[in-house]
Amino acid sequence: MNLSYWEHKSWFTNIDFAIIGSGIVGLSCALELRELHPEAKIVVFEKGMLPSGASTKNAGFACFGSMSEILQDLETHTPSEVVALISSRLNGLSTLRAVLTDQRIAYAQLGGYELFPETDSAVFDRCVKNLDAINELLFPIFNANVFSVVDTPFGFEKVAPKAIFNKFEGQLDTGKMMTALLEKAASKGVLILNNALVKDISQNGTSPVFTLGTLTVEAKNICIATNGFARELLQEDVQPARAQVLITKPIKNLAIKGTFHLDCGYYYFRNIDDRILFGGARNLAFDAENTSQTGLTSKIQDKLEQLLKTTILPQTPFEIDTRWSGIMGVGSQKNPIIKQIHPSVYCGVRLGGMGVAIGSL
Repeated sequence: MNLSYWEHKSWFTNIDFAIIGSGIVGLSCALELRELHPEAKIVVFEKGMLPSGASTKNAGFACFGSMSEILQDLETHTPSEVVALISSRLNGLSTLRAVLTDQRIAYAQLGGYELFPETDSAVFDRCVKNLDAINELLFPIFNANVFSVVDTPFGFEKVAPKAIFNKFEGQLDTGKMMTALLEKAASKGVLILNNALVKDISQNGTSPVFTLGTLTVEAKNICIATNGFARELLQEDVQPARAQVLITKPIKNLAIKGTFHLDCGYYYFRNIDDRILFGGARNLAFDAENTSQTGLTSKIQDKLEQLLKTTILPQTPFEIDTRWSGIMGVGSQKNPIIKQIHPSVYCGVRLGGMGVAIGSL
């Protein structure tokens, strides 16, 4: 890098906290550090023009787990661990809403529905059988029953006539959320550098250093918040998981409102700006989708479009507006990895597809 004296002095020297990643976790980390250290120099390094993982690419679900997902989690976690997970997601959403305000992020608690394929009644039967037990498990968190069985709404086809409704689930505008976080961080004097790919974190005496192109940068502390890209800097139990999404053009008189989980959460969709946003189908190609490369595949995109035609909008003409993908961070456990890696180097990664819910926490 051919830096001027001013550039080097203003952005790359005397850094108290270098945060790698400008997504929900990175910016929330910066805001919290600013509260704790009002005079500190805090610099966020983001490898992309925009946050490169899932923070600007997610579906905007303000959720904490569908019934079938909770039952699956109970197979690999204890009941107390599952309660702790859901409690942290709820607290994280409350934190996000309090910091940015519901109006700013267009938060709406329209409720969430879990839909079940008509050809497979086993999952639905299991969910209904365990509904009272799960409501009892979660009652101390919500002081109310979370899940109930309702008639499947909005004219969906090829799904069971009954669905499971979660009255506490909401949705938000991902773009507005991230814009608000970026503006808030900037207003607090946090410096944010884009197109800044960090590599090779090491130790230089008592201070950690990293490389940025040909530049070596020293900071008193480094916080890694790269989630799905964590393996580029860390050796932890977190691997990338790509999620593909599409969105329709505006649909006149669209009646569908809320957030929807289908087929054990492998598919998810919602209304936004008179459109349907639809994502998922990772279960069709887990190995291929365990990648940190953004991109689209015809196998998954064709399946999403087919389900739009046959299940979600069977009687409604629509056109696809655009398609994209985002990179999540997952692992063998659902709880995030928050720890000290080396002296003065820390990480907050492995959000498990729940970054909107727990990133702020």
